[in-house]
Amino acid sequence: MKEDFFKYQAQTSPHPLAIEISHANGSYIYDTSNKKYLDFVAGVSANSLGHNHPKVSEAIKNQVDTYTHVMVYGEFIQKPQVGLCKLLASTLPNELQSVYITNSGTEATEGALKLAKRVTNRAEIIAAKNSYHGNTQGSMSVSGVEKQNAAFRPLIPGIKFIEFNNSIELNKISEKTAAVILETIQGGAGFIEPKNDYLLKVKQRCKEVGALLILDEIQTGIGRTGKFWGFENYNVIPDIIITGKGLGGGMPTGAFIASYEHMTLLKDNPKLGHISTFAGHPVIAAAAHAAVTEILDKNLISESKRKENIIRKKLQHSAIKEIRGKGLMLAAIVETPELASKIIFKCLEKGLILFFLLFEGRAIRITPPLTISDEELDAGCNILLEAIKEVL
Repeated sequence: MKEDFFKYQAQTSPHPLAIEISHANGSYIYDTSNKKYLDFVAGVSANSLGHNHPKVSEAIKNQVDTYTHVMVYGEFIQKPQVGLCKLLASTLPNELQSVYITNSGTEATEGALKLAKRVTNRAEIIAAKNSYHGNTQGSMSVSGVEKQNAAFRPLIPGIKFIEFNNSIELNKISEKTAAVILETIQGGAGFIEPKNDYLLKVKQRCKEVGALLILDEIQTGIGRTGKFWGFENYNVIPDIIITGKGLGGGMPTGAFIASYEHMTLLKDNPKLGHISTFAGHPVIAAAAHAAVTEILDKNLISESKRKENIIRKKLQHSAIKEIRGKGLMLAAIVETPELASKIIFKCLEKGLILFFLLFEGRAIRITPPLTISDEELDAGCNILLEAIKEVL
């Protein structure tokens, strides 16, 4: 199968990890030789409840037996979709109550950008340098790393970039600006947190000039940072939220969320202003509802903060210069990209899955399932420390 993988399946990097998967359960993935890997990546923050969670699997099976796709999004009343939208709204302030389910996080970005233009009747979008919001053309246009974008230009015009955490540059937000789009915590750049009330200052500037603030919660949302939404850590309420990854409990979905007043503008002038055939697929919506319910009911949100403290306390080594991030969205920073790569591949040999960040080569991603046990955290951290010793 490995030969067929490289021959027939389009590749996304020169050197994929290429583990041949047999099955997965809980915090572990098994290959076809029955080697067990402790998963400290969780499908890049997507498998919020680990692998093959019984509540998610049960919801999928029950919905498959009831009905699957029946109509394009938003035309029929379907219990999985309505239930998911209502549940997400219950986690948010009253001004953010209208949910548009999408197939992915990058599609949620596209929808949010369109909505901002529709609400403000403006075209300019301001994004952050070193940001990442997805890989469709609109999402790439507001992602601030030219090395990623150069080969695919021209992209969408009217995009300006500011430096994350630099309050001096907020004067670039003007009456021409439809929206400012930011990651609540910059992901690909190295898990960079906002400092000195930066997000609040951006929101205040947006309010002054009539622009909207879009916060990308694709990675920070759904309990990963110790709050249900990452922005709850920073005393700010955005105008539009983008979510994805952990929302589906391992199934592909996303959403953008805004006020009813704003979202209703997509219904008319023009009609069908934002449409999708498979968005909110009932099987996936049922899985997402089950995942979010489990995260809320089992107190996994506060647990992610407690487990962060375990990791920080355990990963004490001179090779680790700092640990960035919040909750179970962490990155261990080492001296060089070469060292990070050696550590990651040595851990893979030892049965621990770690991964890279897009634009910070010195980073080692640590984003395990929210359900990971204290014992599994301890075991994974021990493997990581052993790997560091062996490669130095």
